[in-house]
Parts: sequence; C-alpha cells; structure tokens
Amino acid sequence: MISYYAHKLLYDGKLQTHMLLSVDDGVISAIKHLNAPPDSNAYDIELAGLVSPGFIDTQVNGGGGVLFNHEQSVQALETMMNGHSQFGTTSMLPTLITDSTQTMQQAADSIAQAIRQGIKGIAGIHFEGPHLSVAKRGIHSGQQVRPLSDTEMTIVTRKDIGKVILTVAAENVTCDQIRELVSEGVIVSLGHSAASLEQAISAIEAGATGFTHLYNAMSGLTAREPGLIAAALLDERVVSGLIVDMHHVHPYNCKLALHTIGAERLMLVTDAMAQVGSDIDILPWLDSTITRHGDKLTLEDGSIAGSCLDMASAVRNMFAHVSQDLPSILNMASHTPARFLGFDDRGEIAVGKNADFVLLDNNLSCVASWIEGEQVAGELQA
Repeated sequence: MISYYAHKLLYDGKLQTHMLLSVDDGVISAIKHLNAPPDSNAYDIELAGLVSPGFIDTQVNGGGGVLFNHEQSVQALETMMNGHSQFGTTSMLPTLITDSTQTMQQAADSIAQAIRQGIKGIAGIHFEGPHLSVAKRGIHSGQQVRPLSDTEMTIVTRKDIGKVILTVAAENVTCDQIRELVSEGVIVSLGHSAASLEQAISAIEAGATGFTHLYNAMSGLTAREPGLIAAALLDERVVSGLIVDMHHVHPYNCKLALHTIGAERLMLVTDAMAQVGSDIDILPWLDSTITRHGDKLTLEDGSIAGSCLDMASAVRNMFAHVSQDLPSILNMASHTPARFLGFDDRGEIAVGKNADFVLLDNNLSCVASWIEGEQVAGELQA
C-alpha cells in the first residue's frame, strides 16, 4: 500500500485541503481529511498541488507523433497513450477517422491486442465514421464515406475491443441500425451530419446518446431549422463532446453549451492529432498536409484539421475563458466521460475506484499522472 498527502484534492464534488489518499493494488482504499498538514512520516509521497481524477478523452486521433489512421499497432497505441498521459489523460479511446474496412479491422485488432496485453489507458475505440454526411465530412475522405453494412457492423460490435463509440450522421443510418448497435453495446454518437432536428430526435429515441464535437460539422441552429445543435443543447438524454481549444468553438458558444447543458452532460475532448506530445509540425493527410501553427492545426487551404489540444490545456482554457467553477470543469474531463462510457471504476476519486489521478500545479498544468496506482508520467517519484 502507498499513501499520498494531497495539499488539495477534488473529492465528493469539492476541492478539499489536507487529504490523505491510500492506494492498494491499483485501487483507492482509503481517503481521510486532516485539519492540518501531517508529519512527513505519516505518508509516503507528498502531492504539492491539486489532485484531480485522471482525465478521460473519448476522441484521440493521435499523439506522440503517431496518427491512428496511419499506424494500427500496439506500439502506436502505446506511443499515443504516452503522448497524452503527460497531460493528465489516464483513459482514452483511440479514434479512427473515416477509412477503409481493412483499416477498421486492423484498428480493432490492435485495440484488442492492447487490451489483452494490459496496456494502461487504452479503454476502447472510437470509430468516427465512415457513415457520415458528405456535406459535413470535414477532413474525412469523401471516397470512404459509405452506408453501414454488415461488415462494419461485425467490426464495431466486437466484444474484445473495450468501449466502442461509433459516430454516425443521423440521416445516413436507420433507426433500426442504431437500435441494433446499441443492443450490442455500441455507444452511438451523432456528428458530421446535416440532419434535421426531427432526424436527430428519432436517432436519440432509437438509442443514440452522444454528440461528437458539438457545433462542429453539424447542422446549425437557425430560426426555423433547429438542427443537431438544438437537439444537443436541449435533449437531456445525450452527452456532448466539446473541443475547447479556442479555435473550434467561440468562447461564447462554450459558455452557451455549459449554461444550457451543464457539466453533467458536457465533456471535454481533444480531437487530437499526432502533433500532441510531439515536436512534429507537419503531418501528411490524404492529398494534403496538416500543419501546426502555434496551437492550431490546419490543412493547406487553411481549414481546421483536428487539434493539437491536450486535456490539461482544455481544462485551462475552460477555466480561463468559460467558467471559474473548477470542480465542474475537472468533472467534465473525468466524471462526465466516465458516465458516458459506462465506467463505474474510474472518473472520480473515491474508495473502491481505480487509482487514476493527475497532479496539477497552480497553473493547472500537469505535473504527474497515475493509472491504477502506477505513475505513468511526470518527475515525481516515491
């Protein structure tokens, strides 16, 4: 067993000071509040900063210099995880952008192998496409956008690939297909879609529970056509991902989403490309390149192409530009995605939960990260 003295810790929905945290065999075994700092012999490791539940990112295209579409292997997944764990991510869903059936199969195989090998942090897979709207495809290949066939259904409903999110355009799949996906345990998210409000509501009635990168690549909110955005903002049955890099979404729209949806239905995502956790600036993509310009990624024509956002930066951006409610923001990076994915063993610091946590400094930058009690990033040592 290892004991930690946390100067400040997010516990029971509040930031609490002088907390003792005990971890046994990768699980939190005890939490105790103290009235004052303890003697140094009362704990093993001092955590001088803010301890938050580990961040859970449901949309990670790449990291550490690797893009999942370019390389589907356990080594690539480890590299991606290492690239993001240094920024507080302790669970993630590697995300495959619209691609061939063969690449989808290879991606699923690599995820299954990583899970079998116990690669820490790989919690499943997010298939973003290929059953999307061509008009709202963004950087997705128009040649690979296609209807949902039995072949793709077989891949995404595998039982050995952890949690599965499938992003679909509501107008390009049937409600019967959504019901079948959900009955097989797939989390259906709506995105890259020009669907009407009525089509969106029908998809939700059929079992869709998510919206992929709210506001981006979806039918907009107008006077007589509410579109996907209205469904995401008002339907209490769904959770929406939000890319808070200050490029994808205007801060006022971030505020609107938080005010309307609340932190329990709004989760932070990165939509990260290979540049995160790496010094590479230029990434080949289809017949173009994705180039980093400061904290923004664009194609050659200047359009946004994913992000170089990490989860700690998403938390900082929310706090600086959207809300001063830090406990809610941290929950948007941990507890809300855990609930969305159906995890009951992570997403909060509580007795019996996995010891997945992150130490943040006063600037909300990541100092160190732990997954199941093992330190996976940072300089802090026992």
